[in-house]
Amino acid sequence: RFEEVHRARFGFVSPDKAIIVESMQVEAIGPAPRVDISTPVPDIDGDPLGVFPTVVAGKWRDTPFLARERLAAGLPISGPVVIVESTATTVVDPGWTATVTPAGDLVLDRVEALVHETSVGTDVDPVQLEIFNNLFMNIAEQMGLVLENTAASVNIKERLDFSCAVFDPAGDLIANAPHMPVHLGSMGESIKSIIAANPRMSPGDVYVMNAPYNGGTHLPDITVIKPVFDDDDTDIVFYVASRGHHADVGGSVPGSAPADSTSVDEEGVLIDNFLLVSDGRFREQEIRELLGSGRWPARNPDHNVADLKAQVAACEKGTIELSRVIDHYGLNVVHAYMGHVKDNAEESVRRVIDALTDSRFAYSTDDGWTIRVAIRVDHVARSAVVDFTGTSGPHPGNYNAPAAVCRAAVLYVFRCLVDDDIPLNAGCMKPIDVIIPSPSIISPEYPSAVIAGNVETSQLIVDTLFGAVGVAGAAQGTMNNVFWGNDRYQYYETICGGAGATAGHDGCDAVHTHMTNSRLTDPEVLEWRFPVLLESFRIRRGSGGAGAHRGGDG
Repeated sequence: RFEEVHRARFGFVSPDKAIIVESMQVEAIGPAPRVDISTPVPDIDGDPLGVFPTVVAGKWRDTPFLARERLAAGLPISGPVVIVESTATTVVDPGWTATVTPAGDLVLDRVEALVHETSVGTDVDPVQLEIFNNLFMNIAEQMGLVLENTAASVNIKERLDFSCAVFDPAGDLIANAPHMPVHLGSMGESIKSIIAANPRMSPGDVYVMNAPYNGGTHLPDITVIKPVFDDDDTDIVFYVASRGHHADVGGSVPGSAPADSTSVDEEGVLIDNFLLVSDGRFREQEIRELLGSGRWPARNPDHNVADLKAQVAACEKGTIELSRVIDHYGLNVVHAYMGHVKDNAEESVRRVIDALTDSRFAYSTDDGWTIRVAIRVDHVARSAVVDFTGTSGPHPGNYNAPAAVCRAAVLYVFRCLVDDDIPLNAGCMKPIDVIIPSPSIISPEYPSAVIAGNVETSQLIVDTLFGAVGVAGAAQGTMNNVFWGNDRYQYYETICGGAGATAGHDGCDAVHTHMTNSRLTDPEVLEWRFPVLLESFRIRRGSGGAGAHRGGDG
């Protein structure tokens, strides 16, 4: 029974694990004394207090109002009717009856089956579109809550360095929670690589990967992917995925973020298309063997496994919630609005493109590698080409951002330009053709090192794009990573900085900007979980720069 409940809640079982009974709750049930009914209800017919035109069940009707104390026991009264007493008013709708019992209780019964006068069709409706926008986003948010509550590491549980999202059967992003843009815009490539490598998937299967060249970002970001099957367990109708930053996945230094790496092999254990859960069984021994492989294995596989189980649980929550939506609306309606949500995002971006003109911009790293972009607008087709031709070649160090990260930056910037509350999804990219030179600093090939590409170059791409469209000054151009550790402790943090100013507003102080959207570890949690003392944390006043509107302070 425990395993049945565990599978329902978390999506897997571990039959090789012993069950530890940590606490026990006992409930005792006994019969209550019989109630003596000493005050019978008067057996008289209640004359109406009056008949009034009233809106009941959505229509105006002449409705009798009755005094409850004058209703006869055992006599069903058909709605519509309003029953009035000193402390309550009960509206009985058509298709229902109200009956006073000998004990004086008022019992309502449905006597006619509920008939839906209108149903949700597959054609787009503005109200239903808004409902489904929020339904899909809410599912991703609930996945995130499960991940936050069940994870073990500070990185995921406290810093919220994770993302959850829902994808269509082709692996295109439908909706996300407001998590990490660098994750969300790139996860679709990971889904598609899993689809291509696994033409036959089974219910209860879950896959895991972190490969930067197949939609990953950098190795600490591990993605868990689960196919969602229909009721017959024959067709995949959705995918759900959760990506979390693990504090350590091996590599030459604790935290898996070596500043001097020149090969991805120095940055940790590379995972590509690994079956994590097979037919509902978590393959713990197999994933531990993988994490323990290579020249620099993971330093804390217990934490990795605990967080991976939390990510599987988040995906199971997404599966359950999607199934509820499908049961309520029907699969054809849900799939239709899956398309409508993406179409709405596409049209929103086309309206942005209508207001743009051709532009270009270039921005360089401190050591001279340049991101160069030209945006060419076709107002007739209402489309745009975002061309990174001229960007520097592969970086000899680890500033190489995977192509999926570059596309995520483009998706993020154009979503920022949309002044509507829509999900960030694949529809935003339909009007945009992205040209990425390869190999380059924004499209590396194995075994190029990538750890800083995710946390530095991704921010540089965003600032370059905002510079091209001319809507915001650059932010700090970094996720401000700090990390330290040893074989026992591994700590990773992104420190908040300052947002760039716009034509109408100062930049925001002390905030995680653009491609990062994590939270800072609370001092109390930091000092509780690690053997350190935080001496100071404060805003550097004036560090954002002056201007008609000043930049945000770090």
